Amino acid sequence: MTDTSWKRSGELLFAVFDILHDHPEGMPARAALEAAIGSVELTPYEAGHYSDGTRRIEKIVRFSTITTVKAGWLVKDQGRWYLTDEGWKARKQYRDPLEFVRRSVELYNAWKKTQPGKAHSLTSLDDPPTEPISPVITLEKAQEEARAEIEQHLKGMNPYEFQELVADLLRGMGYYVSWVAPPGKDDGIDIIAFSDPLGMRP
Repeated sequence: MTDTSWKRSGELLFAVFDILHDHPEGMPARAALEAAIGSVELTPYEAGHYSDGTRRIEKIVRFSTITTVKAGWLVKDQGRWYLTDEGWKARKQYRDPLEFVRRSVELYNAWKKTQPGKAHSLTSLDDPPTEPISPVITLEKAQEEARAEIEQHLKGMNPYEFQELVADLLRGMGYYVSWVAPPGKDDGIDIIAFSDPLGMRP
């Protein structure tokens, strides 16, 4: 993350946390990123792109969030980002962005010591941030993009296709589907399924 200081990382995190605080139900990662990025003035370096076309600022922000996730301040779950109560407390407690980052790094390192494998160390803020955890960011983006494609596909299905999908899902979960409504009026009943083959248990 050349040309980006730890203090700048803290400023970007402040933007992310402020956006998420206004959305306690969480936000799709892409929407949170766009809102946070749109709320700050970018440097020429941040506004640039990598050779693969990825916006530099997006990777910078994603990298900056890694310590806050391990600190328990930010939750990333199935393509959505959530701010925890501890995260908002930290945002209010550490008004200086550098101190905010310093504390998140301390908590990250405490987490790292509990891990059996090798986790990247962030023991010093004396050196400028780098991007040693790119595979984490790549995986995170891939998961978000896959989920977005699935959601788009589901939204594009007609009601009867979706109904059949739900019936198949119920079967996959071990339920016994005895009836799926055909096209037409169904009086509000789309699927009848039971937890046993004979339908004896409610």
